[in-house]
Amino acid sequence: MSLEPRVDQGVPELTARVVRAAFPRGTLAVRIREVLGPLFEDEAFAGAFAVRGRPAVSPGALSLVSVLQYAEGLTDRQAADQVRARMDWKFLLGLELDDPGFDASVLSLFRSRLIGHGLEQTTLELVLERLRGLDLLTAGGRQRTDSTHVLAAVRTLNRMEFVGETLRAALEALAVAAPTWLSGLVTPEWAERYGPRVDDYRFPKGEEVREHWSGQVGRDGFFLLEAVHAPEAPGWLREIEAVQVLRVSWVQQYHRDERGVRWREGKDLPPVHHRLCSPYDTDARYGIKRGSGWTGYKVHLTETCEPDAPHVITQVATTDAVVADTEMTEPVHQTLAERELLPNVHVVDAGYTTAALFLAATEQGMELLGPAPHDSSLQSRQNQGFPAPISPSTGKPRAPSAPADTAVSSGGNRNTTATAPVLQALCTKPPSGRRGRGITFLPRERYEALEAVRRVQDTAEWKARYAIRAGVEGTISQAVRVTALRRTRYRDMPTTRLGHVFAATALNLIRIDRWLAGTPLGGTRTSRLEALMLAA
Repeated sequence: MSLEPRVDQGVPELTARVVRAAFPRGTLAVRIREVLGPLFEDEAFAGAFAVRGRPAVSPGALSLVSVLQYAEGLTDRQAADQVRARMDWKFLLGLELDDPGFDASVLSLFRSRLIGHGLEQTTLELVLERLRGLDLLTAGGRQRTDSTHVLAAVRTLNRMEFVGETLRAALEALAVAAPTWLSGLVTPEWAERYGPRVDDYRFPKGEEVREHWSGQVGRDGFFLLEAVHAPEAPGWLREIEAVQVLRVSWVQQYHRDERGVRWREGKDLPPVHHRLCSPYDTDARYGIKRGSGWTGYKVHLTETCEPDAPHVITQVATTDAVVADTEMTEPVHQTLAERELLPNVHVVDAGYTTAALFLAATEQGMELLGPAPHDSSLQSRQNQGFPAPISPSTGKPRAPSAPADTAVSSGGNRNTTATAPVLQALCTKPPSGRRGRGITFLPRERYEALEAVRRVQDTAEWKARYAIRAGVEGTISQAVRVTALRRTRYRDMPTTRLGHVFAATALNLIRIDRWLAGTPLGGTRTSRLEALMLAA
């Protein structure tokens, strides 16, 4: 498709007259158009379209529809129907009342174009730029970040279910792509084992029976892979996505040697960030946080939090479920710096802080306000043992000097004197199964940055400053209630990430609308019983 940029001519006169008569107080779509004007110009998306070909639907209009879709919790078909049926949407889009709209499939194609050309963040960045132009958003001040889990759009499978469904998915794909080839390969028993979906199957009880079943599935999978990769098989069979997923899954889950086919166990399994969890979403991973596990992703939201300005989401990042929060602190800072929106104070929870991150934030002219990791040493837990050496010039604990930027480990020698047992009880303990003792020293700059936070984080003043972090929980709650943030609509990471950008943009439009209308921020919900007790 080619792009013929549409020049916004304003809202058609008839559309404006009818909408204002029907909605004298306006709607979200009407007020956004009146305050912010045309948000998304077609030129911003020109890189995703060819210069020749059939004219495409306006990408600026499709962006607005995609954002409204999240603001109102609509499917693609429902959103396309709203463009045809809703007068206030036509007002926002600048369309005539009799405009026929577009087919729902265009929205899916549009998402693919944005992802394919690296334009996923465009809608959020354009809204942020417009808000800066209206002095509703500035750099500096305070911002806060937190993350929440996102459930994949697939069923969570245990290990037996996963291998069974992965083999079944490959057979289903081959039955469609090469029915004649497959029918000459498998026997009727395969249809009995892999015909029904795995969630309709009742697994055998007993460890030996289950082990036999998993071995049978493993052998069948290897048999199918060998047939697909045989010289006489059509070469394109091995390019089928479900077959590729089967090959990777069998490498991850099974051993095959002279002893036969058997499960991989323990350390022989691949790391969790590489291990597939579903044959239908190969980007989803199994994560655990605070004792709760889920299959899917994580999303990190960063927002402004000044009391005299609207709270605007300035950054949204999506990762798989096993990425630690500490790995996202610097990427968040980098994105905010690129958008010229770095805060003076970045408020986070303990999951986003390390000694290195405290120091890096300071070097950027920013304060990372969050709890420091607790000192888990023997001395701190028992208030005994050998303390850190004291500097004679400052009277404070002195960190060993280290030339490198990374932590330095120093092994201790075993003491053979008569006092060794007494001293060893006050020293560090060796790892399980080892006799030697060791201790890790941070480079001086990191140690001092970490200790500076530890000294103040128990004071009333620090706790009062840090209390503002709690507000980000309300942002996550709003995102979950309005945009269903905790359950993705899509079966891959790139589209899930794009959906989160649309969701963040939608929340910003809702918040700006309420800010301009003077709607106060909602308070913490309190039950009637709690309110009664507080009043008493």
